[in-house]
Amino acid sequence: MSENGTEMERSGMLRSYTEAVDWINGLIPFGIRPGLDRIEQLLERLNNPHRRLKFIHIAGTNGKGSTCAYLTSVLLKSGYDVGTFTSPYITKFTNRFQYNGQDIDEETLLRLSNELKPHVEAIAETDFGSPTMFEVSTALAILFYATVTYPDFVVWETGLGGRMDVTNIVTPIISVITNVGHDHMDRLGNTLEAVAGEKAGIIKAGVPVVSAVAQPEVVEVVKRTAAEKKSTLYLLGEQFNVNELSSREDEQSFRFEGMFRAIEPLTITLNGAHQRTNAAVAVMALEVLRQYYALIVEDEALAEGLREAKWPGRLEMVSRSPRILIDGAHNPEGAESLVQTLRSTYKYDRLHVMMAMVENKNHRDVLKHILPIVDTLIVTEPDFRSKLDAELLADLVREVKTAEHSFELIVEKDWREGLRKLQEMTGETDLGVVTGTLYLIGDVRSRILYNSDSEKGW
Repeated sequence: MSENGTEMERSGMLRSYTEAVDWINGLIPFGIRPGLDRIEQLLERLNNPHRRLKFIHIAGTNGKGSTCAYLTSVLLKSGYDVGTFTSPYITKFTNRFQYNGQDIDEETLLRLSNELKPHVEAIAETDFGSPTMFEVSTALAILFYATVTYPDFVVWETGLGGRMDVTNIVTPIISVITNVGHDHMDRLGNTLEAVAGEKAGIIKAGVPVVSAVAQPEVVEVVKRTAAEKKSTLYLLGEQFNVNELSSREDEQSFRFEGMFRAIEPLTITLNGAHQRTNAAVAVMALEVLRQYYALIVEDEALAEGLREAKWPGRLEMVSRSPRILIDGAHNPEGAESLVQTLRSTYKYDRLHVMMAMVENKNHRDVLKHILPIVDTLIVTEPDFRSKLDAELLADLVREVKTAEHSFELIVEKDWREGLRKLQEMTGETDLGVVTGTLYLIGDVRSRILYNSDSEKGW
């Protein structure tokens, strides 16, 4: 071994990208521990680099990733440099840390991990305990943007909830809450009001907030929080609206109506009515920034940015022969949107669905949406530590199934074999859909598009 290699080993330095990712993922046993104490300590040790950045902070049950994609795409088209921090990742750990649409390079990730490691280990020795995997990833993202790439804006997605989420360490220039639904209720509270309270926790004093929340009890929580924080709220259905103009597979256009102006037509290539809503939320956020922060976004850049925005793993056609669509509908609202879009946008004779789930999800309500429309349902398992056993998922399917539901149920623990069966049974005029946990979606996407295995992570 070289002298340099020996020195690295003695100092505990990470020597490769793989070692760095393994070290960060090795913090997973410390779990998701709500609270900002550890991230505050970590960033304090790094001289609070987050205070030099302009964040657009995005929370919500569904649609966060798509909204991030729309915002990033339009800002890039407008000539700005943009950092985008999202989770979970679909293919590779580096997907989470993007600058101008490109992943962080492995060498930079390794260098920043080595910069963080001694601080993480020092905090682990205190009463605070070890920073978690998500805390270290968040700190790494902040270092990447504040000390390496220097973007004009950082599109900043929450991990879980909002109020106590690690990403809430920042004070953004605008906050966005896409919607509130039944997800992570084991952690965020067992009523929609409780979940809404957590999501609304990203609203900061005097910082405007844009939202598409719809349920009356949720709207009340968001309005109350915004009023308490003296934050101006722009709510879909009140301060802005979206109206469908046309819709077909892989293209839909709409009219945006805001307080400042109306814009039409705007076109997106992501499918589903919910994507028009996500796009409208992004447009309203940009309109607020135009009005109050002198953001320059020409109409042409807005239109092009929306049209070119892509978000992998959400209603994404990954194969044309046979037709295989993937969609990470892992909660009831996601499943409802998937079913509505399958009914309104796609044409097929028979529908074959493969599904896998992780534990601690509201599977019953997901199945209630999915079962009425399938001809075949393959239940399988993701390659993930907290996977739901395929037999248990099949038992749930049998419980939820009613006399009106007529479909074939196939239990196949190995998702690779399940995918082979799905591809085999999907005829020329049929549609195959892979849905459920994003851990399955990531694997299937990598297998079909790249003929390789994806990395894993949150």
